[in-house]
Amino acid sequence: MKNMTVIPPKPQKGNSAAKEEVQRLRVAAYCRVSTDNEEQASSYEAQIQHYEEFIKTNPEWEFVGVYADEGISATSTKNREQFNAMIEDCKAGKIDMIFTKSISRFARNTRDLLDLVERLTEKQVEFVSRKEAIDTTTPTGKFMLTVFAAVAELEREYILQRQRGLAVQFGRTRPAVR
Repeated sequence: MKNMTVIPPKPQKGNSAAKEEVQRLRVAAYCRVSTDNEEQASSYEAQIQHYEEFIKTNPEWEFVGVYADEGISATSTKNREQFNAMIEDCKAGKIDMIFTKSISRFARNTRDLLDLVERLTEKQVEFVSRKEAIDTTTPTGKFMLTVFAAVAELEREYILQRQRGLAVQFGRTRPAVR
């Protein structure tokens, strides 16, 4: 039998350097309150502070920013300047993941929400809703998003219906006459 010499592997600088250069996810958050009353203002500020700290403390993430609209309804994205800026940054490849408190902060209309998330998915941007614990990278997450979006839209309709009922009850508007 021949003599064999085992040569142990040498640590290579390239391997450790490659590990250090692992690209971190570029993460942003979206916050929105629909009115600018004092109670919601404190919620708005708390959301911004929470997400900034939450994202910055994860070493695997790079903080992109908190996009926030105050006193803006979610029924349309037209007047939500920060929301639209965030979507443009997603299209430009500047964001990999978006956190939001609840899907109702993102959109109230099921079709709009699903369309927005589909556009984000096309750009490989993950959407995470903390309240509903939705992860859009899985089929189950996409299904749950659809269910929760429908519930959010129904909830909005109930709120509007109650508001209309109170207005009629207190004589601010007249009910439709048939």
